Amino acid sequence: MSIKYIYYIITRKETSMPLVTLKNTITLAISVRDRHASARWYSDKLGFELVHHMDEAGWSEMRTMTDDVVLGLAEQAEPAPGNTVPVFGVDDIVKARGTLEEAGVKFDGQTVTVEGYVSTATFYDPDGNALMLAQDLTS
Repeated sequence: MSIKYIYYIITRKETSMPLVTLKNTITLAISVRDRHASARWYSDKLGFELVHHMDEAGWSEMRTMTDDVVLGLAEQAEPAPGNTVPVFGVDDIVKARGTLEEAGVKFDGQTVTVEGYVSTATFYDPDGNALMLAQDLTS
């Protein structure tokens, strides 16, 4: 590789615009058997702070030591270890999902809404990795 080519790679600016606008936060969702016990473990062992438990949704959130990164604990009878799903916040899930679907992005089922809390939609990258959009409905 030439020095010119390396310089080009380092300094080039991407000109494409994203299809949807994501917030400057991310939630990493993991499945656990007992959210309350897991929240205590993450607090005691790693110093994470409980944001809230949403018992109606089977969901808890922990503030990590990294700015704007939240750990989401999804309660499941049979958790799937290693199955972490990045959750990207959006202001308008209907618009974001529609835009991505028009661009050929595959979604898993319908958008799920827990009234007064959140709407989520799971989609996949080209390699089959699950990703999720979420719209906060608490405010």
